[in-house]
Amino acid sequence: MKINKWIGSIISCVLLVSMVGQVPTHAETNENIMDESIYDLLVDRFFNKTVQNDFEVNTQDPAAFAGGDFLGVLEKIPYLQKMGFTVASLGPVFSTDTYDGKRVTDYSTFERHFGTKDEFKTFIAGAQKQDLKLLVDFPIQQVSANHVWTKENPEWATINDNGTLNWDMNNEEVQEAIIQAAVEFVDEFEVDGLRITSIDGVDTTFLNEMIDALKDKKEKLYVLSNAESEADFDLTVSAKNTDLVRNAFKNVDLPTEEFGMTLDQPNMIRSVDHINERRFTADAAEENMFPPTRWKIAFATLMSIPGVPVITYGSEIAMNGEQAPESNQIMNYKVEEELIDYVGDLQKLRNGSAALRSGEMELLHNENGFMVFKRWNEDDTWIVAINNTGSTQQFDLTEEMMGANVELRGLMESDILRQREDGTYRIVVDREIAEFFTVNEPKGLNKGYLAALAMVYVLFLGFLYLVWRKGKQRKKDK
Repeated sequence: MKINKWIGSIISCVLLVSMVGQVPTHAETNENIMDESIYDLLVDRFFNKTVQNDFEVNTQDPAAFAGGDFLGVLEKIPYLQKMGFTVASLGPVFSTDTYDGKRVTDYSTFERHFGTKDEFKTFIAGAQKQDLKLLVDFPIQQVSANHVWTKENPEWATINDNGTLNWDMNNEEVQEAIIQAAVEFVDEFEVDGLRITSIDGVDTTFLNEMIDALKDKKEKLYVLSNAESEADFDLTVSAKNTDLVRNAFKNVDLPTEEFGMTLDQPNMIRSVDHINERRFTADAAEENMFPPTRWKIAFATLMSIPGVPVITYGSEIAMNGEQAPESNQIMNYKVEEELIDYVGDLQKLRNGSAALRSGEMELLHNENGFMVFKRWNEDDTWIVAINNTGSTQQFDLTEEMMGANVELRGLMESDILRQREDGTYRIVVDREIAEFFTVNEPKGLNKGYLAALAMVYVLFLGFLYLVWRKGKQRKKDK
């Protein structure tokens, strides 16, 4: 029995030695919104946990409620964590006429299909225990014609051509009511952020007043929007930048020069599509390309450039669709997980390194779909190579770019690059591949490795001595 323990100890030491000198790990810290990555979902489409709230649910009708609820999202938090997301964006959660929550009927009550107030609080508590932040949409235009405010104040709203209502934002009472409803919500429920949506035509001054009121109530609250605005939201939205991403990566050998000019905008939402629009998968399919490969290139880019990635639910399974409700399919969990695992691998790199999340950025090469850039801070330096072409590409990093005698370790394809005789470091990247290189300074002998190896040697000699003593004792006893 004692011999078995010795063998176990030696095996443990050997495993320890094998781990020394591997890729360095970094402390995972989420100090501000630039450290986040956001998964944008619809509660109704995500997972149906509670049948008690399935009121007239019809999964065969794309425009009907499908049964997803708060407790269903709670159950699937490990799925989000497997992919490394730090924030779940839920869409609107208030009483509504439609499955997507956009046609709000009452800001003070929850949609009965999604769950009760107590279930929402249970959801929040469960998310907090699992270190997942929650973001909720607050639509302030194109609400339901049945909104409760119109019963006592019909003059507050005008009717749109599609039958929805727009609030009269010149009316001070309307402004006060909207701000009050939003502030009361974040005051009662411990959400981490509010995304103010449907803001077309809404005055910037009012939006800033709303943002200030929300921040006064909860200082660390994230306040975002999903539309372009000059208001003081925590992140900027650019429809043009989103289009540049999808147009650059839907096929190979497409120009990325214009997209590259946007990489110096750090305080930016980075996305490739949105919930209520044509899916990026549809773009790739239209180009007769294999969508999962197109998604890999897009994911690698969004998660390595400055800004905060916002990924639409189902992207990790290459969900398709031209527009809502077709693009808002019920989430399917019985799929191949290669793309899901790839997202998780990328997020391990991003979540583990502040340099990838919010470090400095330098574009080193950008031509016809092959981009090479550098991300760094005082602790880490990375070289990221995105080869969105139909052939193997190479690029020589100069000593001026990298310094002398450093080592580049590829984490996706496991390449190790060292300085060549001409002073350069040659990167070679296969077609349709993204590679991440850690940059390590020159090192001497690994003292930790040698010490661990010596320990194994000593333990092994001790093991042999113990066996010899035991054998000798047996002979003596006989």
